[in-house]
Amino acid sequence: MEAPRAETPPWVPPERFPVAAVDDILRDVLGSCLREQPYEAARCRDVAKDMAEVIKARVKDLMIPRYKIVVVIYIGQLNEQSMQIGSRCLWDPVSDTFSSYVFKNASLFALANVYAVYFE
Repeated sequence: MEAPRAETPPWVPPERFPVAAVDDILRDVLGSCLREQPYEAARCRDVAKDMAEVIKARVKDLMIPRYKIVVVIYIGQLNEQSMQIGSRCLWDPVSDTFSSYVFKNASLFALANVYAVYFE
């Protein structure tokens, strides 16, 4: 006689968030939008907003159920300086995750983070 299977609790996602697929999206969007882009503060602000919307739409197109998606993009000028960026989130390490990608060209750097928080 077979033992009854335990049901998956609602706080555990039925499938894991596809971090590798999101990494590819980040690489593609940042590379195509910023490859030849010179650093101009006003222009980069608009580009960051547009890229965040594109990334969020493409991640949602992956049809991963019950994940809330947050996209944050930083763009700065490369000018012989350094920068440290930190983020803090309250989440469950079993079900929540993130993807991150850094892009650089001759005049700028960009950091894109996608946070995926499982919604019970």
